[in-house]
Amino acid sequence: MRSLPVLAAFALVVAGCGDGGGETRATPAPSSTTVAAPVSQTGFTFPPSPETPTGPLPPVLARQLDELFEGLRVGVGVEALELIGESGDARVAWLLADILRFVGGDGAAAAVAAFERLTGADVAADPLSARSPWQSVTNHLIAWDLPAPPGYLEWKRIPFELIDPRWTPFFDDTGAAIDWRHVSWGGVLIDDRPLGDPNPCPAGCIPALDDPAVTPADEGSWYPDDGIVFGLVIGGEARAYPKNLMEVHEMVNDTLGGRRIAIPYCTLCGSAQAYLTDEVPGRVDPLVLRTSGLLSRSNKVMYELTTLSAFDTFLGTAVSGPLQDEGVELDMVAVVTTTWGDWKAAHPGTTIVARDGGIGRSYPDDPLQGRDSAGPIFPIGDTDLRLAAQEQVLGVIAPDGIPVAFPVAAATAAIDGGGEVELAGVRVVVDGGGLRTETVAGEPLPSHQAFWFAWSQFQPDTVLWRLP
Repeated sequence: MRSLPVLAAFALVVAGCGDGGGETRATPAPSSTTVAAPVSQTGFTFPPSPETPTGPLPPVLARQLDELFEGLRVGVGVEALELIGESGDARVAWLLADILRFVGGDGAAAAVAAFERLTGADVAADPLSARSPWQSVTNHLIAWDLPAPPGYLEWKRIPFELIDPRWTPFFDDTGAAIDWRHVSWGGVLIDDRPLGDPNPCPAGCIPALDDPAVTPADEGSWYPDDGIVFGLVIGGEARAYPKNLMEVHEMVNDTLGGRRIAIPYCTLCGSAQAYLTDEVPGRVDPLVLRTSGLLSRSNKVMYELTTLSAFDTFLGTAVSGPLQDEGVELDMVAVVTTTWGDWKAAHPGTTIVARDGGIGRSYPDDPLQGRDSAGPIFPIGDTDLRLAAQEQVLGVIAPDGIPVAFPVAAATAAIDGGGEVELAGVRVVVDGGGLRTETVAGEPLPSHQAFWFAWSQFQPDTVLWRLP
C-alpha cells in the first residue's frame, strides 16, 4: 500500500458490516416551490445531493475503511482512498472529509478525488476550495445533510485520538446527543488544567482564565476607551471583560454578584456568552468549564472539567457524560458588547479584568490580526440568506420560546433615531452603549451578540426583526 507519513501529514494542519444489499435513495431535498437550493457563505450554490444507499456497508468497503483508518497510525493510504472513491456509497464521503482535516499533499488530493467520484460534485467550482478543500467538502456534506455510514464514529475517532487521546471519553459515550458529522478539530488540544492553574498548556491549548484579578474603573485606563468589552451585571455588580484578553483565553470562570459564572467566547462565531454554573441540581460544587479543542459547525465545544461532560456551547445544554444524563441546561445571563468608555460611563462602579489577568501575562491589542475577515474559516454548511453570514445580531429567546434576532447595526440606528425596536414580546434597549433585551413589561431577558451564521444555524426557526 502506498502511504504518506502520518505525522508529517498531521503537521500540515498544526502550523459494522453486512452484505451491502440496501436500496438506493436520494437524500431528501427541500421543495423547489418553497425553498431555494442551499447556498454557501460566498454565494456558491451547492449542487444537488447525491443518492445514497441504506443499510449496512458492503463488507469489502468496510475492510477498505478499516485498512485506511487503522493505517493512519503509520501513514495515509492513497490507494485505499482511491478504492473507497470507487465504492459508489456516498455516505462514506463524511470519512473522506475527516481525513482531509488532517492531511495535505497527495493524501488530500486523493481524498478530494474520491469525494468527487462518490458525489459527482466539482469541488473546484466552489471558491472556498482554493483556500481549503476540506472546508468546501465538509460544507457540501452539511448542506446536503447527507447521512453518515454505519459505524461512522468508530472510524472517525481514530485520527482525533491520535492527535489527543484525552478526547476518548467524548467518543466513548454512545448516548451522547452529538451530531458527530459536524464535529471537527479546531487545531488545538484539550484544556484539562485544574481550576486556578495560571500556566499555559504544555502541549498547546486555549487556556481558560480562572478567577481573574480585577481593578476598579478608575484604574482601568490601560484599556482604551474605544476598546471592545463584554459587559455583565449580576446581583447589581458590573464587570467588563476586555475583548483582547477573551480572544486569548476564550473561557473565563469567575464570581460576580455572588454567583459563579462561566463566560465562553467563540471567536469564530463572534459570540460571548455567560452561564451560571452554581446551583446545578444534584451538584454541590460549581461547574468548571473548559475549551475542548473541538468544534461543531465552527462553534467551540466546551466541556465540564470534573465530569468530562460536553456542552452545546451556544445553547448551554449538556450533550454527553453525567451532566447530559442529569439533563443539565445552564441558565444564561445577558452579555452586552460595547466599548470600555461607554460601559464605565453607564456603570461607574464597574470593575474590569486586570491588564495581566492576575497571572502576569501580557496581551496583544489585536491577537487575531483579522483572522476571520474573509468569512468563516471552518465548515458551516449552507447559510441563511436573510443576512450576510458575519453580520452581528442580538439573539434572544422570547417569552413564548421563539428565537428572535435583531441586526445590531439596524437596531442601534433605529433606537438612536428615537424609534422602538420590538418583536415577539421582546424589546431592545441600550445599556452602556451596547444592546440588551427585555420583555415589553421591562423584565430582563438573557441575550448576546453573535454572527448571523452562528445564531441562525443553532436557532434555525429564528424570527428576524427588520426595520419598519
